[in-house]
Amino acid sequence: MPQEKKIKKAAALRYLPEKNNAPQIVALGKGEIAEKILKKAQESNIPIQKDDKLSDALEALNIGDQIPPELYEVVAQIFAYIGDIDKKYGDGNG
Repeated sequence: MPQEKKIKKAAALRYLPEKNNAPQIVALGKGEIAEKILKKAQESNIPIQKDDKLSDALEALNIGDQIPPELYEVVAQIFAYIGDIDKKYGDGNG
């Protein structure tokens, strides 16, 4: 029985505490669109975090939506990890 090919998914989040109560989805896609999101992130030195469960949950949302409370903890952990990397290695933007 052939193995089902997994479709790549990607989401980009932004958190502006002065504007939003929670991180907001700024890009979301599957397949070719996901590839473009990932390519743009790499070109812009934006950290990429692989998390299949989170991408499945984000897939139910729309661009512009804020993440729901049940995702706050996992997204906060990812943002904290990225913040630690930025402190250790610089943010790559200057």
